[in-house]
Amino acid sequence: MTDNLITRRNALTGGGALAAGAVLASVGAPLASAASSFASPAFPGMVLDQLVGQLVIYSYPGLTPPDALLKLIRAGRVGGIIFFGENITSTEQIAGVVAQLRRAHATSGVREPLLLMTDQEGGVVRRLKDQEPFLTAKQIGQQPDPKAAATAAGIGAAAGLKAAGMNLNLAPVVDVYREEGNFDDQFGRSFSSDPEVAGDLGMRFAVAQQAAGIAATAKHFPGLGAAPAGANTDLTAVTLSQPRKELRAVDEAAFVPSIRAGIDLVMASWAIYPALDAERPAGLSRRVIKNELRGRLGFRGVTITDALEAGSLDAYGSDAQVGVLAARAGMDVLLCSSRDVAQGEAVAAALRDALLRRRLDAPAFLASLLRVRRLRSSLH
Repeated sequence: MTDNLITRRNALTGGGALAAGAVLASVGAPLASAASSFASPAFPGMVLDQLVGQLVIYSYPGLTPPDALLKLIRAGRVGGIIFFGENITSTEQIAGVVAQLRRAHATSGVREPLLLMTDQEGGVVRRLKDQEPFLTAKQIGQQPDPKAAATAAGIGAAAGLKAAGMNLNLAPVVDVYREEGNFDDQFGRSFSSDPEVAGDLGMRFAVAQQAAGIAATAKHFPGLGAAPAGANTDLTAVTLSQPRKELRAVDEAAFVPSIRAGIDLVMASWAIYPALDAERPAGLSRRVIKNELRGRLGFRGVTITDALEAGSLDAYGSDAQVGVLAARAGMDVLLCSSRDVAQGEAVAAALRDALLRRRLDAPAFLASLLRVRRLRSSLH
């Protein structure tokens, strides 16, 4: 996701308070009444508005969390927060903000901590500019001892996030870049053009980070390494047409070491892979998430979307509609990163409506909640 990109579908999204209200109003009195009694024995005392909120990651503009976000947190209706460069002036400053958010959450009655995350990949993609890793993934792969460098980078990333009070890093990138200067390589985000090296170094980064108490995220499944320069799913639709055999032997193969090592999260790509599903981006495709990631590769952790407001998703409706499609495809956590609290509210309202109208499978929703709770319970 691009740090200064707050684009696009504000008219469609679900990106304002009126949109969120419209979704809620559409439920109607009978369904609204049913919502008040929706409960799961696994989550005693939590109402549906709180349950759906556990799967939604919010964002906000500027340096100060708005009152609307703090109110939602106190009500137990927020699963986590993502922080961008515009939210951060220094580690000390954002640590104070995180402490404020944690205090608000402490009054919510939800025992598990918020997921407090950012992108601290290394090099250019580093929201905490005064913290490691200072090397890009590619530079790590070029070190005399790249394995030790990857471990050190994971340790450094964890130390920086812990100093900021966060508990989750949207890293490492385990994409396998194909050409010099392509989408992944132009900022050095890929460790290597060799899937064995990329997979091994990504795994070492993740293992070191998780050993220090910070959740790690392998991204962008099944891989963006073949994307040419300028093929940015934040901005436009991207189709990657490598054969299934290559996708599995190169791109997906790089995720295997991290999955076997127990990585906490996997982020799905918003590119379309016709060899797997010609109709939907990976993060909206049951074939990709259920069949490939969970079925073929055996991933049992938490799945997380990339930004729901990405330009590549324009054809699939508002952010709220995309959120429901992603949940139906098997995505656990929905990333609302437009720096607009109302975006998260609209997505949560759409999930609630989809559950009540049986457009979203309740057992699958509960399974997502349980996976996310297990992750959050392991963090501080």
